[in-house]
Amino acid sequence: MENEIFIVIIAFIFYGLQAWGFKALPDERWQIMATIPLRKIDSDRWDGLNLTYYGVFSAHAYLVSVAMMVVLFGSIGVDVKTTFVFIVVMLALCLPMARIVAIVVEKKAHTRTVGGAVFVGTMLAPLAIVAVNNVMGAVESIPMIPAMAALAISYSLGEGLGRLACISFGCCYGRALSECSPLVQRLFRAHNFIFSGKTKKIAYESGLDGERVFPVQAITSGLFTAVGLFCTYLFLNGYYAVSFLFAVFVTQGWRALSEIFRADYRGEGRVSVYQIMAVAAIVYSFILWDWSETSHIAAHIMEGIHTVWQPDVMLFLLLVWLGIFLHTGCSKVTGSTISFHVHGNRV
Repeated sequence: MENEIFIVIIAFIFYGLQAWGFKALPDERWQIMATIPLRKIDSDRWDGLNLTYYGVFSAHAYLVSVAMMVVLFGSIGVDVKTTFVFIVVMLALCLPMARIVAIVVEKKAHTRTVGGAVFVGTMLAPLAIVAVNNVMGAVESIPMIPAMAALAISYSLGEGLGRLACISFGCCYGRALSECSPLVQRLFRAHNFIFSGKTKKIAYESGLDGERVFPVQAITSGLFTAVGLFCTYLFLNGYYAVSFLFAVFVTQGWRALSEIFRADYRGEGRVSVYQIMAVAAIVYSFILWDWSETSHIAAHIMEGIHTVWQPDVMLFLLLVWLGIFLHTGCSKVTGSTISFHVHGNRV
């Protein structure tokens, strides 16, 4: 019963936040959270650094992913120190690749791609598991398939929340609904996005602000959350291989398919590099798939929750949130000019 309660609580929080986000975040109001004055231009104006809601939701997404990984690793008895080392290694591999892959594919210096980072992380995760096991010793070793399942689940839930960041910034956006097939237009006539604000990516890159567009971010968010929840249930009931394969197959399958409905620049060619990466990740997951390795490992959700509910783990999660916010929330593509004045009637 604990498994079901845990999943229902997560579902209630995620889908409640998404219901609000799908309605509110396309609005111009929800792009810039705050502005910090950096340098004075003249006697009345300052150059400002914009802090974005993209950074807030990205930090939340990474926090959820890391916390979920700690819970799932703890539920199968992996030592918390070993879990920390593995998470740090994966972050060190994936965070830089989000920018490097985008630079290589899209030829843009100030953008990121989660798809590229996920592909690299999926490819290198087995090697990271072997390396961490060798460093930490056999007693605290990480079982391969449960770890890959936990990684896939954590990514799926993190991406489910992280797509709210894309809605806020207006990136990863869908095609204009008027350019879609008649069937798609009928299906999404009442359920689409209309973005406002000239500083949103959909505006300055494609000029689609104010137009009805296919809500690809919302579909991704809802689908990935559902996959993460379902695969968590499989994981907690010992179906590690199925959980891993299902999570990778659906998330990467949709990542490849969804580009049909996207209008943002994805590199040259009719088939993008990101679509190839997604299909390659699916093939790779079949290669890793092993039914026999982990039949003896039982998952206990309360042990996992106890693992995350410790001061050192909570501090680690706080540092992850802060680091990701500073990494993604300090806008490099928008600027601001600030002026200050005194309310004379309040002096």
